[in-house]
This record gives sequence, structure tokens and C-alpha cells, in this order.
Amino acid sequence: MIRSFSLADFFTLANAASGTVAIFLCLSYVDEHVRTYVWIAFGLLPVALACDILDGTIARWRRKHSPLGADLDSLADVVSFGVAPAVLGFTLGLRGAWDMVALVYFVACGISRLARYNVTASSLSDASGKVKYYEGTPIPTSLLLVLVLGILFGTGRVHDQIWLGAVRIGPGTLHPLSLMFFVSGSAMVSATLRIPKP
Repeated sequence: MIRSFSLADFFTLANAASGTVAIFLCLSYVDEHVRTYVWIAFGLLPVALACDILDGTIARWRRKHSPLGADLDSLADVVSFGVAPAVLGFTLGLRGAWDMVALVYFVACGISRLARYNVTASSLSDASGKVKYYEGTPIPTSLLLVLVLGILFGTGRVHDQIWLGAVRIGPGTLHPLSLMFFVSGSAMVSATLRIPKP
């Protein structure tokens, strides 16, 4: 199988690896409470984005795509820009029952958005084969959520001090901050938002 990979695919795998290591570091932080783990996790997600940009750039430059390329890219993006940001949110205090609903919804929207893009890319492309716009926000926009979490982590506004506090709703707790994941997920699956594709 490795022989069927193109150079771009290895950058795609580096994207997935960066997101996976970020998740592992979050788990280590929950266990050991070493703040450096979280800072490295934050740093790995922009690395994942750089690899995501490079895989497409290299594929276009070399005019060589593997048969697995598009699906591999989507799976890597789910890990780095879907699951990893959600795990960061949970790690830093979004652990109420309603928070988890928002985080799961966010990941499910990311998966749905990528699946929709893979299915509709050919119908949305012009004569040259280039897709002119995204339907819904691209999943890497979740790095804006990561930026917010990074600012809050750096200022100590996480865990019991999490910004906007917490409210009890029925059987579960909601930290209003988790609603940013709900909004981001909804924007990804929106059929009315059209974002020009560079």
C-alpha cells in the first residue's frame, strides 16, 4: 500500500500524526497536570494545518495524486481539526454533560462537512476541475476555537475558572463556552454559507 502513496500523502499523514500526538498530550495532561503538554498540543495543531496546506500544494505542483489522496486528507482533517480541538476543550474544563453533547455535535458536523465536500466536489468544480467555493466553513477554521482556548489557558481561565462559568440545565451542566463548538459545527454544515476557495 505504501508504494501507492504520493509525496503529498506523507504530508497528509504528518497532519494526522500531529493531531493524534496533540490528543495523546491532552490525555497525559489530564493524568499528570504538566502544563507543557497542553502548550505542545496547541503548537501541533498549526503544524497540522501547515501539513494540510503543503499536501495540496505538493500534489498540484507535482501534478500527482494518489487514489487515496482525497479520502486520506479528509480522515486526517477529522483527527486534527475535529477530534483534537474537541479533546482540548474537554481537557480544559468543558466536561459537563451538555458540553459533551456540543463537542460530539462539533465532531459529527466536521465529519459530515468533509463527506459532503468529497461527494459534491466534482459537481461544484469548474471546467478546469477547480472548486470555486466551499459550502459551509472548512474544518480547519476550528483553529479559531483552539486560539480562544489557548488564550484562556494562558490566562488561567480554564477548569474551575473557565470563562463564562457554568449553569445547571436539567440533569447536566453546561459551560456556555462550549457553545462556540456548537456554532462552529453548525457553520461547517450550513448549506447557505459559501466561502470562496483560494
